Order: sequence, then structure tokens, then C-alpha cells
Amino acid sequence: MIAALEIPRGRLLAAVLAACATLGSAFALAAVSAYLVTRAWTMPPVLDLTVAVVMVRALGVSRGVFRWLDRMLTHDVAFRGVVSLRTNLFTALAARPDDAVTRLRRGDLLARLGDDAQELGDHVIKAVVPALVAGVMTVVVLVTFAPLSLLATASMLLSLAVASVLAPLAGYRAARLAEQAVVSSRSTVTAQALEVLDDATSLRVDGRLEAALAQLDARQHEHDSAIDRAALPSAVASAAVPLALILAMAGSLLAAGAAWTTGGASAGQVGVLLLLPLSSFEAATALPAAASQYARSRAASARLAELAGPGGAPAARPSPTHRAASAARPSPTHRTARAVSSSPPDRAATAEMSPGDRSSTAHRSSADKTRRLAPDAEVRLRATGLNAGWEPGAARVRDLDLDLPAGSRLAVVGGSGSGKTTLLATLAGLLEPLAGTVELEDGSPLHPHVVLFAEDAHVFATTLRENLRVVRRDLEDDTALAALEAVDLMDWVRTLPHGLDTMLGPDGTTVSGGERRRLLLARAVIRRGPVLLLDEPTEHLDTARGDALLRALLDPADETLVPATSTVVVVTHRPEALPEGTPILRIGENDGTRTQES
Repeated sequence: MIAALEIPRGRLLAAVLAACATLGSAFALAAVSAYLVTRAWTMPPVLDLTVAVVMVRALGVSRGVFRWLDRMLTHDVAFRGVVSLRTNLFTALAARPDDAVTRLRRGDLLARLGDDAQELGDHVIKAVVPALVAGVMTVVVLVTFAPLSLLATASMLLSLAVASVLAPLAGYRAARLAEQAVVSSRSTVTAQALEVLDDATSLRVDGRLEAALAQLDARQHEHDSAIDRAALPSAVASAAVPLALILAMAGSLLAAGAAWTTGGASAGQVGVLLLLPLSSFEAATALPAAASQYARSRAASARLAELAGPGGAPAARPSPTHRAASAARPSPTHRTARAVSSSPPDRAATAEMSPGDRSSTAHRSSADKTRRLAPDAEVRLRATGLNAGWEPGAARVRDLDLDLPAGSRLAVVGGSGSGKTTLLATLAGLLEPLAGTVELEDGSPLHPHVVLFAEDAHVFATTLRENLRVVRRDLEDDTALAALEAVDLMDWVRTLPHGLDTMLGPDGTTVSGGERRRLLLARAVIRRGPVLLLDEPTEHLDTARGDALLRALLDPADETLVPATSTVVVVTHRPEALPEGTPILRIGENDGTRTQES
């Protein structure tokens, strides 16, 4: 786990040394204070106590200084590690050739990238550094007691073994399964909460909001119960440390009594034997909590490794052909229909209900910057025997052949939930085919030649300029304004207080539905690319404006929005607004999927 954080050993060592200095100062302060109190009881000359008095003051100050340094260095190491971890995770996710991320619910993905990554940061603060410091302080304590009394040293060794080894081990073994349950239930709660927030309006209209909230409340209750179950073994393990302290005090008391009655120790030494055990377990006290953190970190690490792919590193680049993820074929009861091609169709396709959760489908496609072709590059996209869907045996599109030469235009229509978005995600390479292949004629990988702009793509809480720049880092203002003009957004831009520098709310909360759609369309205009897949780009627009933009997208002679050489596939609910001659792929019709000329 430390390797995944890419923490420099020098910084980690500095944090451990600062923590050791903090506890070492506290331990020395206790020892000197015990000596000073009991030595003063014998009423020696004042000058005999001068050094001890000065040391008490110095150690009291140094403890606070070292504590500040410890906190700064330890958190610096942890935060740097979390930044490196998330950077590596995003790099690995961008390089994954499969659709593991696409198939995750968005809340689950958020929990892994957020909470699980933070758990590994806490692993440094709450587990690694405390464990190393406890090891160092155990040696310091035993070395300090050894010259004073072998009996006290033996009792201290036994007590520290219980507090530093047995208690954390018991806590870890008891908490491991419970902590894994906590991580799992937290992911479920996060995913369901996001679904309720995203679909609150439609849920209320359908009368399902109260049921969804009740289900979320039940999941939250399960999560709270898992936390309670995980807290019990941690509390039991923590109680072992005070019990070990009592054992150490008993041994020191016996050793101090024997030394005093035999005259083998001074008053100051007896005071150290009696009082120093109280400060000898400060490092060990943190170990049960460290063991629980280790259990949480292991569970989080496993989930992140699964997310990142084999080896936890960026996966190999995708093969030129986007092949079937499973050999399983859907049920033969699916309806059959005709395919779409630039040549006469000769195969079949079918459609069913859309997946229950499509929210994670295509955000990464719009931000893919690994490689970019010129907007006028010519590529040919083909799908052969394609079965598209989210579950084997439940394909939304079946036995589909597509042949889209450079400059093709295709409209995909069908009822809500028929699988249109699923088809686009499969064509973009974000979702593995259940059967068949999707490939470019020249053998190039689909990413980043085929770019999908999803209907629920994210609008970031930053400036308008940066919201456009996510698809093209070298974007200039003139190009941005031209794209906004092309999608008929300039009137809105002129009303903004700071133009392109105006801050937008999180996920577009400060813009209307129509403005949001045109902003996302402006991203597509800026990004362009050889193949553009657009999901409902004119939804929430007034009819006249939406139809005009739809015609501009699908008319090869109109290069206002996209070059004539770019292939454009658009999902729409308005086939009557399509330019004459536009091929149409109908999904979910009673007579199957077919092509026709509008």
C-alpha cells in the first residue's frame, strides 16, 4: 500500500523521527519530573536540582515543538501520497482497455476514488507512523528500565508485548471482516444517495421518491450497524492497553519496594521506577486503532486494485479491435430487425430495455487527451454481429452490422429505455460488446478516434472557459467564442458578468437545461474528431432552435458545427426534424430495428 502512494522514504523517515522525538520528549519529561519530585523530597542543596529543573522546562517546550513538526511532516507525507495515488488511479483508469469502470455505479466509483483513497492516506497517519514509533519507543523504554531493575524491565517487556502485539493483533483479526462490511455498505449508500439526488425530479413525478428515500434510509441503517459492529472489537483491543499498564505498574511497584528496602536505589531512582510506567505506553495506546486502520486500508486497497486493473498500474493499450467481452449470446426470443450500413442492409438487430444505471457511461470519453487526430481525418467505423448490453443474455441490441464511412451521418431513434445510450457506449469502446466486434477499418484503437458526448456529462464548478477547455487544453478564447456562437449561446454569454471567466455552479446548477445542453454541444464542436457520438444533444431546447442544431449536425453540407469528413451519430427523439436522406436506425420498434430514409 505504501508503494501505491509513492512516498519518498526520506519524508517518511523524517515524519517518524519527528513523532519519536515528540514521544521521546514526553518520556524524558516524565522521567526527569519523577526524579526531581522524589529527589527534592530528600531536601538536597538547591544546586543539585538545577540541571533537572532546566531539563523539565526544556523538555516541556520541545514536546510542543516536536508535536507540531510531527503533525506537519506526517500529514504532508499522507497528502502527497494521496495525490500521487489518485493521479496514478486516473492514469490507470484512462488506460484500461475494458469496460470495468463503465459498469460501475457512479456512487461506487466516487466512493473508491474518494473515501478509499483517503483510507490509504489515513493508513500513513494512523497505522504506519504509529507502528514504527511504537517499535522505537519500546526499545527506548526497555533500555531506560534495564539499569534500574531487571524485575521492572521484565514486567515492562511483558506488558508492552500485550499492548503492542497481542492487543492490536486481536483487534485486527476481529475487525477485519466487519471493516470490509463497512466499506461495502458505505459504497452502497453513496451510490444510492447519488441516484436519488440525480433523479429526484423524475422519482417525484413517478411517485417513487418516498420509496427511494426509505430504501436509502434502510441502507444507511445497515451502514451504521456495520460501523457499530466494527467499533466493538476495537474497543476491546483498546481496553487491553490500560490492563497492560496495570501489569507494568504492579511489576514496577514490586521492583521499587525491593530496591528501597535493600537500600539498592536512591529516592530519585525509586521515583522513576514508580512514575515512569505511566508514560511508557503512550505509543502503544495508538496501536489498536492502528490495527483497525490497517484492516480498513487493506479492504480499501483491494477495491482500488480491482478498480485500477491487473497489477494496479495502467493497463496495456487497447487492441485495435474492440472484441466481445463474453461468448454468451442473448436469449433467442429477442426480436430481430435490419441493420444500418452505407451498403444495403443484410443483417439483424434488436433492442430491449436500457440498463438501470447508465450514469457512469461516458464522462471519460469527452476528456480523453492521450492522442488526438486532426478533425478532418477520415476513418471508417464498423460493427459486425454486434450484441450490446449490460448483462450477458440481456442484450439491448442484437446482431447489428454497421458500416459508417468517413463523413457518414446517422440518427438513432427509439423510445426511452430502448438501449440507444447503451449502443453509443459500445460504439465508443466504453462498453464491451456481449458478442461481435466494433473496430476502425485501419485497425486503430477506438480511443480517442471515437468520442462520445453523453447527455449527462458533467459541468464542473469552475469558469465557463475551463468547462470548455476540458476537451482541449490549448483552447484559445477566439475558438471558444466561435463554438459558443455556433451553438447559439452567445446571447447568454453576453449576459454573464465576467464572460468566459464567469464561474458556473457545481454540475451546471446555475444554468438552465437548454443552456447546459448547448454548453455540452459546444464541447463537441471544439473537440470534433473523426467520429462523434452525441446523445440527445438538443433535448430541453425549444423546437425551432433544437431542430436547427440537429439539421446542422446531420447535414454533411453544413460545416457550421462539424467538418464534412467527420462521422456523426446522433440519438434523437425528433426524426421529423432530420435532414432529407439521413439514415435512421430505429431501436425498439414493434417491427424491429431498421434503416429508412427520412
